[in-house]
This record gives sequence, structure tokens and C-alpha cells, in this order.
Amino acid sequence: MPSLSPEQLAEISRRTCGHYDTNAEDFWLGTRDHDVSQNIHALLAAITAEPPWNILDFGCGPGRDLMTFLKADHIPTGLDGAGELCEMAREFSGCPVLHQDFLALDLPSSHFHGVFANASLFHVPSQELPRVLGELYDALLPGGVLFSSNPRGNNVEGWNQERYGSYHDHPAWSDFLTNAGFSPIGHYYRPPGLPREQQPWLASTWRKPEY
Repeated sequence: MPSLSPEQLAEISRRTCGHYDTNAEDFWLGTRDHDVSQNIHALLAAITAEPPWNILDFGCGPGRDLMTFLKADHIPTGLDGAGELCEMAREFSGCPVLHQDFLALDLPSSHFHGVFANASLFHVPSQELPRVLGELYDALLPGGVLFSSNPRGNNVEGWNQERYGSYHDHPAWSDFLTNAGFSPIGHYYRPPGLPREQQPWLASTWRKPEY
């Protein structure tokens, strides 16, 4: 795929975040009852430090999973590129929520025990993914865990109406994560219990080395 210019990257952020801002209420109504307990368990089960844990909900949306982490007595921080969703997440969960473009992150170093990137990293164009993964790696404590769940595909990317998406298969996604320094913990496909062709989501967990 041809290299994306700074102007094109800015357009990707503007349009994608604008879509979520414009449709914030409908997005909340459509996702607030989604059961992602399998994904939350995958992250929490992989963290080996003593709780409570600092958890970054990367692409937190209106705050559904922030509340789940909070009720489990952890210390969650949200992050989203859409200002309307950030406001909704703060109001719903009472947690701190960072309003940051995925392509212009400003995160503390070695702070989080876990990063929960549920249906969010696929919005990062492939050419920017190594940098963004590196920034998430740096934000994790040694031994910290990154969870990701993305719609899978044949390593193509582009516009889906007003949202930009990158759709990777497991080998390609693994290459991105291992090149960023992560070690694999495990992966699975969702929804559970269905034939593979009816499982559009690839979920995976990754660890930052202890040293």
C-alpha cells in the first residue's frame, strides 16, 4: 500500500473520530450490553503483579469496560480519540479519561500493568502501527500485558464509510507485536463456540518482558 502522508493521517483521525462523536449516543446504546467478559478475563488472568492494577482502556468508548475494571477493584484509566465518548466515559465511570488521538499519544512511561485494546487498534493504519505499539510497550511496566481484539482480515486496510480500518490475520498481527518487543501469551477467535468463518474477531494477549 502506498505511504500515507501526514495530511492523509490527519484526515483518518479526523473522520474516524468525527464518526464516533456524531454517533456517540447510538454507539453507546448499541454496545453497552456487549459481553466482552472473555476478553477482560484474558487480560486480567495474564497479569502476574500483585493487585490492584493500573489498567489503560485504550479506545474506552463510553466507559462500559472502565466500570468493569473499577468494580473489580483495579485502577482504570480510559483513552479515546472521540471527545464525546470521553465525556460519556467520565460521567458513566467516574474514572480519568484521556482525550488523545491514537496517532498522537502522550502516555506515562512504565506505568500500566495492563493495556486493554478492545476493538480499537484496528483503526491504526499499518504504517503507523509499529510506532503506536512501541508507545504502548513503553507505557507498560516490565511484565505488563497488552490485550487486543480486532476484526480480522486478509491484511487489507481502508475506509469503511467514515471509519478507517486495518484488518490483519494472525500471522501478520503476530509479526507486528513481536517486532515491537512483545512475547505471545495466547490468542483465540470470537464469538466463542462458532465455526471459524463465523468468528470475525481475533483476540490475543502479549507480554512485555520482565527485564
